[in-house]
Amino acid sequence: MELIIFLIIGALAGFAAGLFGVGGGTIIVPLLFIVFTQMGYSPDNIMHLALGTSLATIIVTSISSLMAHNKKGAVMWPVFKNLAPGLAIGCFLGAGIAGQISGLYLQLIVGVFLLWVAYKMFKGGKKKAAANMNSASNTGSMVDSTLPSKPKQLAAGGIIGIASAIFGIGGGSLTVPYLTRYGVVMQRAVGTSAACGLPIAIAGALGFMFFGMKQQVDVPNTIGFVHVYAFLGISIMSFFTAKIGAKVAHILSPQILKKCFAVLLVVVGFYFLYKGLV
Repeated sequence: MELIIFLIIGALAGFAAGLFGVGGGTIIVPLLFIVFTQMGYSPDNIMHLALGTSLATIIVTSISSLMAHNKKGAVMWPVFKNLAPGLAIGCFLGAGIAGQISGLYLQLIVGVFLLWVAYKMFKGGKKKAAANMNSASNTGSMVDSTLPSKPKQLAAGGIIGIASAIFGIGGGSLTVPYLTRYGVVMQRAVGTSAACGLPIAIAGALGFMFFGMKQQVDVPNTIGFVHVYAFLGISIMSFFTAKIGAKVAHILSPQILKKCFAVLLVVVGFYFLYKGLV
């Protein structure tokens, strides 16, 4: 029964990963929180397990989503190369920071963060998109002139990486608004965000394993703060559904996609605030 639940979570998370470029973390974390609570795990470990397991599964979903978006020419590889080192280092360190925060505070932090991102997405970037997908057939070699310098992108990657570990997400909730703010159209932002999810997920999963083992977490079927069975079940299903989500993302208009993304974050954000305050 547990495996079936994890497969269902994986199906939903994979679709969200491809559609929104968020790595599925905004779906995986709250659903795993519910499942782990019902399984009777210690409240002190539940949120950390949800975050660590979420990042581990994003390794698979990001690969699937990345491949799908890359076929559409929506990944800006030069930008990815600038962000990736900071993303990896920041996410590993962020896992250590998250390990020192109580589960209750993590719930509240994640809830507030998602509502803030949703607000920013509804409000929209300060600059209009400078290009469209029809003129971006060679996005792998194109970089928008309005993007910050390489050092600033590296620093931004570090900040996004730390936040991604604390929030258990693939970075899309920050990477997408970061890119759209500087004039990158939504589809290209989503595609690049999907690529950025890979270094975040790998570094974050290793970090939660490492710091979880140092705390000697007493939960069955886990390696540190990563639940092995949940990782396997979610990864298997999400690999396939991420491709479906990516195809849908390129059918919808940028405006509709951005609104759907924001609505999803609002729902999840209020959920965590509710659970943290009651």
